Amino acid sequence: MELEWWHWAVGGIALIVAELVVPAFVLIWFGLGALVVALAVSVAGVGLTMQLALWLAVSLALVAGWFKVFKPNMHKTRIGMADANVVGEIGMLVRAVAPFEKGEVRFQKPILGSDVWECIADESIKSGERVRVVAVEGSFLKVGRNEHD
Repeated sequence: MELEWWHWAVGGIALIVAELVVPAFVLIWFGLGALVVALAVSVAGVGLTMQLALWLAVSLALVAGWFKVFKPNMHKTRIGMADANVVGEIGMLVRAVAPFEKGEVRFQKPILGSDVWECIADESIKSGERVRVVAVEGSFLKVGRNEHD
């Protein structure tokens, strides 16, 4: 079976649409790679092996380009990967926090690429108070009063 240009086009569009369901932001690059192959097949009529090689090369180049050029510091802002480095840090609340209300804490030096993080707490703490990070819950820092003040 020989793949036609429209097979690649439909597959590429399907992968791009699938990105809406799977928000990993990777499928879109394989979909765009398939659209590039559709263009190449419609213009040059390359064989199946060359089609697959071109699709793989273009897709991987797009993924690598995304993470190297457009998102070079993405790995630094993933808070869940380094919670041991964050627990115990002291910051100042710039927006009050209470149970079931998110606050915002600012650190003197950036932590994991940012100096301001959304936070949660088990108690009400007013803006302007110093707090200590006690845990990491998802993408939020859980803070408590700084007992050393």
